Amino acid sequence: MDAHFTIALILTLLAGMSTVVGGFMTFFVKRNNLKALSVGLGFSAGVMVYISLTEIMNSAKIMLDSSFGDNVSRGITFISFFLGILIAILIDYFIPDHIESDLLEEQKPGQSCCRHNHRIKRAGVITAIAIAVHNFPEGLATFLVSSQDLSLGVPVAIAIAIHNIPEGIAVALPIYHASGKKRQAIWYSFMSGISEPIGGLLGILLLKTFMPQWCVGAMFAAVAGIMVYISFDTLLPMAREYGENHHVITGIVAGMFVIGLSLLLI
Repeated sequence: MDAHFTIALILTLLAGMSTVVGGFMTFFVKRNNLKALSVGLGFSAGVMVYISLTEIMNSAKIMLDSSFGDNVSRGITFISFFLGILIAILIDYFIPDHIESDLLEEQKPGQSCCRHNHRIKRAGVITAIAIAVHNFPEGLATFLVSSQDLSLGVPVAIAIAIHNIPEGIAVALPIYHASGKKRQAIWYSFMSGISEPIGGLLGILLLKTFMPQWCVGAMFAAVAGIMVYISFDTLLPMAREYGENHHVITGIVAGMFVIGLSLLLI
């Protein structure tokens, strides 16, 4: 395997396995003490939106320019970007990544403890499956960006990793609450994150088939669309859940500033 593919796959693996970090946090950190995570999620959203709309979209157009004229490459970039958003919407529509609130409510009078725990554990399992499906395109996006430009791939991987921590919490919390078994909770959080490096392996398969440059460019634009959708649909609502609006805005602005400055210096 080429060295840049290996590095990209390692970054994708590390980003995916941050769900396990979230799983461990379940045992030590109370949910109402996670306001710092709100800033972190806002930071991730700022990084991903900035990179997507400035660097990745520009790289996609440059790749397409080598095969098409300016107007055609602009059109393909535009269509591919919104096709990526559509793919993310369809995944979200058919497999929502949230738990229905009634699955996590307090035990009702007359309801057996065993049945209550079963409902909560079921919520954790459903969440683990849903997050695994959602993480697959994230892994593909992380790998593709990292394999083409490591200076973009590293901040994307960090942003995805921060994003995956609360997802690990969402999976491990109900499993641990229902079973009392830490190992089982960590295992489910691991399984929800492993789909990201699987997405990276798909990226290797696609690139190893010697896809023409214009196909890689179109995929790049689609990846930008997926990342923007993830930022607005998942990261920002989750950031507001853990903190106040000004925490979120602080994170977004900081993320855009830091990644913009780092790319300028590079």
